[in-house]
Amino acid sequence: MLRIPWTAKKTNESVLNEANKRRSLVRTIRKHQATFLGHVMRRGKLKHLVTTGKFEAKRSRGRHREKIMDELATWLGPGKVSDILAAVKDRDLWRDMITNAYKQGN
Repeated sequence: MLRIPWTAKKTNESVLNEANKRRSLVRTIRKHQATFLGHVMRRGKLKHLVTTGKFEAKRSRGRHREKIMDELATWLGPGKVSDILAAVKDRDLWRDMITNAYKQGN
């Protein structure tokens, strides 16, 4: 522990810099999402239809929800959703893509 008193007016970022640490929760969540997505896409059942947006459903009002596919496309690097769906078929390629994105800290 850094023994920083609670009265010190420090931001979370400055404390993380002092401890030489990075935020990793978001990266870990994205890694698990990508792993799950690869599993679902290779199985090709109802979850596949829902994830790719091919399942017709009533859309709610308000702001559009973020799609897992679009979020992972930006995290895994420059590419389209169709490229990601093609890469999912090859398990080794998919694991390499996830590992590289995780190491880069995107």
